[in-house]
Amino acid sequence: MHTIVHSSGRAAVLLGLLFGLAGTSTSAVTVALPELAGDLGITAATAAWIVSAYTVALAVATPTHGRLADMVGIRVPLVAGVTAMGLGALVAALAPTFPVLLGARIVQGLGSASVPVLATALISARWSGPEQGSALGRIAGVAATLSALGPVLGGGLEALGGWRWALALPAVGLLALPALWRSAPAGGSGERIDVPGAALVAVAASGLVLLIQSPSAGPVAATVGAVLVAAGVPLVALRVRARPDGFLPRAIITNGTVLRSAFAAAAVPASWFALLLGVPLAAASWGWSPLATGALLLPAAAFGFASPPVARRLLARIGPRRTIAIACPTAIVALLVAALGGVLASPVLLALAVVLVTVAFGIGQPAMISSVGSAVAGEQRGVALGIATLVFLTGASVGAALVGGLSSVVGVPLAFVLLVALPVAGIATLLLGGDREPAHP
Repeated sequence: MHTIVHSSGRAAVLLGLLFGLAGTSTSAVTVALPELAGDLGITAATAAWIVSAYTVALAVATPTHGRLADMVGIRVPLVAGVTAMGLGALVAALAPTFPVLLGARIVQGLGSASVPVLATALISARWSGPEQGSALGRIAGVAATLSALGPVLGGGLEALGGWRWALALPAVGLLALPALWRSAPAGGSGERIDVPGAALVAVAASGLVLLIQSPSAGPVAATVGAVLVAAGVPLVALRVRARPDGFLPRAIITNGTVLRSAFAAAAVPASWFALLLGVPLAAASWGWSPLATGALLLPAAAFGFASPPVARRLLARIGPRRTIAIACPTAIVALLVAALGGVLASPVLLALAVVLVTVAFGIGQPAMISSVGSAVAGEQRGVALGIATLVFLTGASVGAALVGGLSSVVGVPLAFVLLVALPVAGIATLLLGGDREPAHP
């Protein structure tokens, strides 16, 4: 990784690996959660906070990194983000207590958020035409494969050295820093970021996750979550009114296509993260080791690798809206199959469920990006995609929080059944928009 990145192909592989490492920050960790919980003397529901906290930080910081890149160029925020991702992983792996571990995971999430938004920005800034399209496709393929391999990688590392090794995996990204510094462009517009707006969004999103996870976290979490949501939501609305071009630009958050696409597609990562967390919990209840659980989820890696070309064909033939409309029912089937697998203690059904939700994620995310990109003017696309990604990744944190909060109360299978409401709501959201695809401005 120390070599200077000259070609789009090599740059795409490097960025795809970083993107995948950001994904393994969840997928490689979930298989080791039961062992982590036992070692630190906490419940599995409490341990699930390291997934929820990571995804909330990831969601809120994603548009922030995009704005930082507008201010100072891609180089500094990308290098700083990868550094935070790697160092956060190392501190989490060495954490002596759960609060230290949780704080490190938040830092890791804040850093990891730089990769998905700035990797594509770097490719777009350095290359154009067919070479750019090929590079973006390669990023997606490498990232999807590595993320899908996360469970077996995490299980293998746990078997070799314990759960701390699984948490340390994203630190490998630190080796890419010299290449990133040389290849990423510097210099930006000097535009200032709306720090209060970003902070208020973080407050509201954190309150939502606290509220959702409160069935297992207790009345204090419920009270704090309710206060943060009650205070954060109206304050965000007031901030948007006062700063219509701030962190949440009014022109973007009032765009019906952007909102429908982001909220509908958010049900897919919610289902994906729910299964990434719930399936290892179910397997652990059968006495399975993290490595065995990782091997169980290995077939999903092949489908993760194949999903980018499938997504491209679907987008070309039926458009982004209908592609999302396929992803949501696929997520519903995945959740129901997982619930049945949990009831019957069937590893085959659990593996099939993860395959299905991986397919849904692999076509849902590019469809959301395509739909949002088609709905706004060129100069607004970066901001619109950042906001849509914020909603999309908030869905991931909600899915993880729901399983973490409900599994210890109603059991993992019923938690999966209850989660079906999210992709059903996603389909309903799409139906509100009628049948017409947005036109390219």
